[in-house]
Amino acid sequence: MGEKTSILFVIVCLVLFKSGGTAARPASSRRSLLDNGLGLTPPMGWNSWNHFNCNISESLIKQTADALVSTGLAKLGYTYVNLDDCWGLKHRDSQGNLVPDPAKFPSGMAALADYVHNLGLKFGLYSSSGHATCSGTMPGSLGHEQHDANSFASWGVDYLKYDNCFNDNISPIIRYEAMSKALNSTGRPIFFNICEWGDMRPALWGPNVGNSWRTTDDITDEWDRMICIAHLNEFYTAYAKPGGWNDPDMLEVGNGGMSYDEYVVHFSLWAISKAPLLIGCDVTSITNETMSIVGNYEVIDVNQDSLGVQAQMVRDFGEQEVWAGPLSRNRAVVLLVNRKLMTVTISALWSDIGIPDNVTCRVRDIWQHQDLNTTYQGMLTMHLTGHSCMMFVLTPIS
Repeated sequence: MGEKTSILFVIVCLVLFKSGGTAARPASSRRSLLDNGLGLTPPMGWNSWNHFNCNISESLIKQTADALVSTGLAKLGYTYVNLDDCWGLKHRDSQGNLVPDPAKFPSGMAALADYVHNLGLKFGLYSSSGHATCSGTMPGSLGHEQHDANSFASWGVDYLKYDNCFNDNISPIIRYEAMSKALNSTGRPIFFNICEWGDMRPALWGPNVGNSWRTTDDITDEWDRMICIAHLNEFYTAYAKPGGWNDPDMLEVGNGGMSYDEYVVHFSLWAISKAPLLIGCDVTSITNETMSIVGNYEVIDVNQDSLGVQAQMVRDFGEQEVWAGPLSRNRAVVLLVNRKLMTVTISALWSDIGIPDNVTCRVRDIWQHQDLNTTYQGMLTMHLTGHSCMMFVLTPIS
């Protein structure tokens, strides 16, 4: 798309999304149904869908788990190995059980989970809150919530992505509450991802039901779509906190549809937004360039910060954005994003960030892994090339 088309695309995304009115204030309680103690920081791991879609197998999942360990990604926190749609047969067995496809998963899910667990990782699975999954290749869990939750627990599942297809237009709150209760009753802590696509604003009710909730429709490996999704997700900043997170969908970094700088923007926006960091590329053949992005431990530290406050866009100069949020130990994170194709100058004002103008800060560039040579007071000004970003951690020193 051209630059003007890109601008219109983002505006249309925001107008359509926000036309329903202002979101209500977040509920004061963290959880009334799901009490699993999980998600104190956003989950990190890998998911099969963005790169492989239905082309999955037992060997692929094992190779991926091995690669998470051998590349060092697991040590950085990428511990969930999440199997998405298309893992089962189209019909349940005579006892009503979901059946793993024996051609793809001959050892079954329990054995696969054991393999993942023996590597020190966690195992995630997928189902849908309707009669069938979104691919239409296997049954959903509508009306079978407790039966399926018991199966997931017995197999050793640690994470459930619960989709929204073929649902007979039954209220999502009813459908997702049913699985939340079912998971809770198994006694096994299972991270519950509400993949409702943001249709009925799950941020308004998700904190009482799940550990994360999709705020948007599916991501695609394109700059405009990624930016649009980041803005839609930002609308619900106030609802994210330890135990429950806004989810703008999985990472596309490394899948080839964007440039290096655009992927840096993508990963930075997800990190500062406290989004789940679920790698969506083939980690068995991950490039050094992709590793340099998803393996940036300082950016990961922002995502995993114990304060658990989602950053927000504090200023928009017309495709020149300033995002900021507080971090633990009295620090702040600032992200400058240039959506233009040309080089621009962007200033972050202390008044926008929430820092008194007379406070001097030490500034660390966490993409370059270095402290800037000078301290800053009142504002921070940087030059950014097209479709790029810079990310800083500010530490007050006076």
